[in-house]
Amino acid sequence: MTPHPALGLVEAIAAQLADPDTVPLGSRTLSWDRQHLAYGPPGIALLHIELAANGLGPWHRAHDWLAAASRQPLTSGPDSHPFYGVPAFAHALSCAADHLPGSYQRALDALDAQIAVDVGRRLDAAHRRIDAGRLPQLAEFDAIRGLTGYGAYLLRRSPGSSTTRAVLDYCVRLTEPITHHGESLPGWWAETGPSGSPDDRFHGGHANTGMAHGIGGVLALLALAARNGSVTDGHHAALHTTLAWLDRWKEEADGGPVWPYWVTQTELRSGSLAPSAPRRPSWCYGTAGLARAQQLAALALGDTRRQIDAENALVATLTAPEQLKATTDNGLCHGFAGLAHAAARTADDAHPSTAGKLRAVIPALLAAVIPRGTDPELMVTALIHEEEGGPGLLDGAAGIALALLAPITAAPPRSAWDACLLIA
Repeated sequence: MTPHPALGLVEAIAAQLADPDTVPLGSRTLSWDRQHLAYGPPGIALLHIELAANGLGPWHRAHDWLAAASRQPLTSGPDSHPFYGVPAFAHALSCAADHLPGSYQRALDALDAQIAVDVGRRLDAAHRRIDAGRLPQLAEFDAIRGLTGYGAYLLRRSPGSSTTRAVLDYCVRLTEPITHHGESLPGWWAETGPSGSPDDRFHGGHANTGMAHGIGGVLALLALAARNGSVTDGHHAALHTTLAWLDRWKEEADGGPVWPYWVTQTELRSGSLAPSAPRRPSWCYGTAGLARAQQLAALALGDTRRQIDAENALVATLTAPEQLKATTDNGLCHGFAGLAHAAARTADDAHPSTAGKLRAVIPALLAAVIPRGTDPELMVTALIHEEEGGPGLLDGAAGIALALLAPITAAPPRSAWDACLLIA
């Protein structure tokens, strides 16, 4: 059987990112972003770990990138977060250790101990904030910088631990309403804009729905935990509360349901969303990530109707011309490769009535990443030198290669590389 053209792109990316010492000059990968999962060596290591676990590449490439990330001391404490420093490196290292019994255990034990300390401090601060009736910063709870991201790691490494349970307890509490200046708001309402900074366009703040920075990630973590058997007090109620919020703000567009990136104070008070142009579906924001989160929640709750609705929502958004037109890159975070990966992961768990429809949308997404006649080598060179994307995981070449593997092979990842995205 002829290999899929996208496999040639994956192989070309892996070859050009084979050695951390030959990354193009001028790249930030080994300097500013050395500890960053999104842009630096830990994320690139994930590509080589997944390829090696599939028998498609040598393990020494993964070792080399892990070594590049840890040549200097790793950041912990307040300046670290799930995508930077100790937690970011621990995610990559643990993905390798899963396939190399006995390897890296001493290092992982030390990293896990530090992560438990840092999570404890963050939880203490978060509960003091709630007790005082203050609103959260997005970085307190989100998947990239906050406790939801820590929860994703802990759920995989130590699902029954007291630290994991404490994070889940916090997530449950976050879904409870909070009264601020006499107004009842969702517990995850932030006073800032989506960037985490004050923003005149978000007077009074917003409720973020995204997987990367909003309640979508919290929903996915609680759903994954419930499916894993890690259930805390109020767990199912929190799932229902979050799903009800998403139901409340769902709209119809392009023949299917869509969810907003966020809800502003004006929209909350008026009870309706402001008109907007079609937005790209993506993992980080919008219908693609939220459909997967709702599917996971429905599976956790045994709600077959909601599961099918979520799966059909993903099919609709991935075949909606105006939404796809708004998608302008190939990256994992908000591009076509990420959409293909989300479709493949959702199809793995889909109801028999929708699994085929989800698989059927994947070829067009792959073709958008690498159109017929594209030279993979030239494409990779351009990708790696691209200022916005570069070689890294979230927006760059390594993430594109990783995101293409499951759709190409119609098999789930062999490593847990995408656990950091809370979609599996």
